[in-house]
Amino acid sequence: MTIPPAAPVRRDAEATRRRLLRAALELFTTVGFRATTTPMLAERAGLAEGTIYRHFSGKNELLNAAYRDVQLWALTIVRESEAERVPVRDRLQQIARRILEEAGRDGPAMRMLLSAREERYLDDGSRDSARQFRDALQLVIASGKSDGVIRAGPAELWAAVWLAVVSFAADRVGAGEWDAAHPQAALTLEAAWDAIAAARDPAPPR
Repeated sequence: MTIPPAAPVRRDAEATRRRLLRAALELFTTVGFRATTTPMLAERAGLAEGTIYRHFSGKNELLNAAYRDVQLWALTIVRESEAERVPVRDRLQQIARRILEEAGRDGPAMRMLLSAREERYLDDGSRDSARQFRDALQLVIASGKSDGVIRAGPAELWAAVWLAVVSFAADRVGAGEWDAAHPQAALTLEAAWDAIAAARDPAPPR
């Protein structure tokens, strides 16, 4: 008997896993976690229901795996912005634009990233992944405070405010109402910065 090579089997398993994660993202961010059943997940993925249990223990593990993936993506884009060595305002703009561009390509993933809708179903690993992303964003904000360009107050507060405004734009882009280059999207990103920026001294009278 010829034993097939292991690599194609691993590739097939990974492809199946990705199909299940995609189905989870799409259903959990529209129908909702509680209303989504494993038969619905299997149908969306184009797989037999039993296949789910060869890769995940159930829909709770699927939710957490999908959630951790998008949080890792977000953490990566924040860390990549460090290499740019640009002012904090520009770093935040770069991060926000990446989020909006991704919302245009993958609305469900960005809804999973930015929504707290299913937070009560998250495990400790997922909560930790979310914390890492937000901690990294807070470090960007803190560096802006050190430079005097972000207003006084907790970095955690201003990171949350900035992200909430960016989320507003991401929701519209993800829903297809705007694209990432829409003037309203640009205006919203400016508003996100204005919400946390230190007050500028008024220009002296002429």
